[in-house]
Amino acid sequence: MTAATTLSDTRSIVVEEVFPHAAAVIWKALTDGDLISRFLMPPIGFAPVPGTRFTFQTKPAGEWDGTIHCQVLEVVPNQRLTYSWKGGHEGNAGYGSPLDTVVTWTLSPTANGTRLSLVHSGFQLPRNETAYANMSGGWKTVVPRIAPLLDQVH
Repeated sequence: MTAATTLSDTRSIVVEEVFPHAAAVIWKALTDGDLISRFLMPPIGFAPVPGTRFTFQTKPAGEWDGTIHCQVLEVVPNQRLTYSWKGGHEGNAGYGSPLDTVVTWTLSPTANGTRLSLVHSGFQLPRNETAYANMSGGWKTVVPRIAPLLDQVH
């Protein structure tokens, strides 16, 4: 074992927010491509159907073209949506280094509405240190951006 191997660690980003809305309303925001593009990024080819492959496009870096490759892994309507989130290139270090992670959105009832929990798991440190740091802050701004959309969902 090398020193780098012994220091390797897997991390997850967790962001939770309670919204005064029914789970079905939040579910629509998480599974409608037009709404997703308003709080995250425009998904290309997304459908809330297991096995569906889709992409997001972000800022390219080095040998990475900025494409995030995703595949829907699990769909439990009004409860849980899980998809893979892969990107980067072996030739990159820092931003744009290889990333193979999973995003899980979970909805659970509360006394005043619904708790939305986002868990983005599988960050391998130190390799994904830059992605982990950037996305930790990023998800904390993305999740609250869902709130204004919910009053518009029908």
